Amino acid sequence: MKIGIMTRHFVRQSLAETLDAIISHDIFHVQFNLTSAHVKESLDHEIDLLGNQVSQQIAKRKMSVSALSGEINMVHPDLALRQAEISHLQHLISSCKTFGTSIIATCTGSRSTESMWKYHLDNETEESWQVLIATLEKLLPVAEKHGVILAFEPEVNNVANTISKSLRLIEEMKSPNLKIVMDAANIFGKGELPQMSEILDQAFELLGDHIALAHAKDLDRDGDAGHLAAGTGLLDYERYVSLLCSLPFDVPVILHGLDEDQVDGCVSMLNRLARAN
Repeated sequence: MKIGIMTRHFVRQSLAETLDAIISHDIFHVQFNLTSAHVKESLDHEIDLLGNQVSQQIAKRKMSVSALSGEINMVHPDLALRQAEISHLQHLISSCKTFGTSIIATCTGSRSTESMWKYHLDNETEESWQVLIATLEKLLPVAEKHGVILAFEPEVNNVANTISKSLRLIEEMKSPNLKIVMDAANIFGKGELPQMSEILDQAFELLGDHIALAHAKDLDRDGDAGHLAAGTGLLDYERYVSLLCSLPFDVPVILHGLDEDQVDGCVSMLNRLARAN
């Protein structure tokens, strides 16, 4: 198991200080957030240069970028805003490999205008599904051209809000460049926690072959959950790690949703469970 963390959890004055803070916790894999490079994400014309600068700093420390953060609201109801986000992600895809990775972690989004992570009733409609399909039809050809994986997260507040819908999306798009970010804290709809073991097993049975990346955080309830540091909530981490270790490849497991003073405890917990498997 390759344990990593999102770089945005370490707020420092420079990229070098951020990376040094991460490796002080014996973590050498990251999901890189553009904000950690202290530039505006809207500066698409500078992404290539930025990627080269980041990859040099990463290599200098013998670290690796497991994925680049590229979350956009793929179904935003405002067409102009949605197109602007699509354009940004297209630029990011084309420059992804300059950061030293071929994976972009993203999400399917929500029809909410407040946040891509906020549930909206219209997420369940066929119209929203078709908007999502249309967005991916603009993104996946670019990803295929550049050899980049777009990995989306099944998430209860998004359009792809269940395991079955996520599998449907992969099957409908028929692209080898569309894969999954597995985050077990995000897959339990309201009232589903009593079936945790069955749902976890089903998630890996149906989506295991499509997983490109995993996230590690925890939850305090099902449905629209509050997120906690890995191992401090209700998620069965023994089963989750066992399922991750059963995959036929060494998946990067990225911590997030935690404070800096919780990092060492979370790393220790994941290492202990991984050794047991």
